Amino acid sequence: MKAVAINGSPRKGGNTEILLKQALSPLAAAGWETEFIQLGGAHIRGCQACYQCFEKKNSQCSQKDEFFNHCMEKMVAADAILLGSPTYFTDVSAEMKALLDRAGLVAVANGGLFRGKVGAAVVAVRRGGGTHAFDTMNHMFLMSGVIVPGSTYWNLGFGLDKGDVAKDDEAGRNMIDLGQTIVWLGEAIHEHADKRPTALVRE
Repeated sequence: MKAVAINGSPRKGGNTEILLKQALSPLAAAGWETEFIQLGGAHIRGCQACYQCFEKKNSQCSQKDEFFNHCMEKMVAADAILLGSPTYFTDVSAEMKALLDRAGLVAVANGGLFRGKVGAAVVAVRRGGGTHAFDTMNHMFLMSGVIVPGSTYWNLGFGLDKGDVAKDDEAGRNMIDLGQTIVWLGEAIHEHADKRPTALVRE
């Protein structure tokens, strides 16, 4: 079983990264293969609505952006996808929004590449607006047939300065619970993969 966590924060080693790695720890402990990808700060453009992904159907975006296609490949190969973002004006970072728009469209264009996977959104927030950023990431999941697990609270961690979120004990407990829930849910899905419903074709 594989899980990939993608960090939409440009601040390496920051609060979003801490939360994502906390959530990954129970998966690694359960024997899952885990991978962390640093998206924030990368050169990634938004969707250009060219719809070449519908014509080529090669599970890639036609933009000459190797980093996006690298992320897309990892997301398709994973059983669980964790997306993390800081809260910027009550929403996700620009890099995360570009990933959501492009990955979501490529997945739909190729017959529902994310359908039946487990997906979780994780947000670092100073004070307010975190639930909107949380919703933004979950919207792509829910429109893509991804199964979104709950936890003990919203997947938010509070902090401003680098490392502050490590002091948020409730967030830490929630991330551990989230990771444990992903392990349980992912293995249950894997056990019944032959009964997974197929996506409806969109014309």
